[in-house]
Amino acid sequence: MTRLAAFQDAFAEALFVDPASPVTAPFPPDVAALARQSAFAVYRNTVVRGLVDAIVANHPAVARLVGDEWIRAAATAFARAHPPRHPMLLDYGDGFDRFLAGFAPAAELPWLPGVAALDRAWTEAHAARDDALVDPGEIAGLAPEQLADALLVPHAAARWTWSNDLPLFTIWSRNRDPDDEADLSDVAWHGEGALLTRPRDTVRWRRIGGAHCAFLDACAAGHSLAGAATAALAADGDVDLARLMADLLDAGAFARLDRAAPNRTDTFPITSAERR
Repeated sequence: MTRLAAFQDAFAEALFVDPASPVTAPFPPDVAALARQSAFAVYRNTVVRGLVDAIVANHPAVARLVGDEWIRAAATAFARAHPPRHPMLLDYGDGFDRFLAGFAPAAELPWLPGVAALDRAWTEAHAARDDALVDPGEIAGLAPEQLADALLVPHAAARWTWSNDLPLFTIWSRNRDPDDEADLSDVAWHGEGALLTRPRDTVRWRRIGGAHCAFLDACAAGHSLAGAATAALAADGDVDLARLMADLLDAGAFARLDRAAPNRTDTFPITSAERR
């Protein structure tokens, strides 16, 4: 590493040191000297403020639920521990949900990490590459044995999650848009799944069941439609597979149909465990 590169790395690292803690060893003397200047504090505050603003902007449902002061305090702690790895602030905040899961002030808000994860899923769906949509007619035209061996490939923008006991989709969806009614008094506290897609220009979302999530998990893992159906039935033995397929196709969850799945299995164990 060149001397300049080492200085730049140390300078960037010093920006994220808690202002209450002095910048000392192991920082090089020249960086430590700079960090003692008042202008450095202004620059450090500007950098951290920009990251905090990005967290707030990228997590609107979380912000609405906990308030501006709370999320900014959490975002400041996150920013100091997790400097950005990419230049685009739209991409900043990966891992904020996991951070909240271990953030002491959020201990009494068990649904908050899952809501943050759905905010992140929206950002990822919004920024995902443009992708084709599978033609339902191609699926309908396959013989049963061909369909069993085929693989549905999830759309690049598709994101899904499942919670065994928290109504994460309802909490998130009612707080995602500031113009929506955020009343949660009638929420039934049971497990829910969420699917976010961007089949064209706009991110869409819908509530889905555990069987839907298991089916999508299996498809994403490279298993055949027969294996995905087995996974869905393992999650919910009463699921209507035709209705499930129609729901996912209508949502734009798949990009293409591959005629021969590489990991053909007829006994696929369910893997969609609670994620939040």
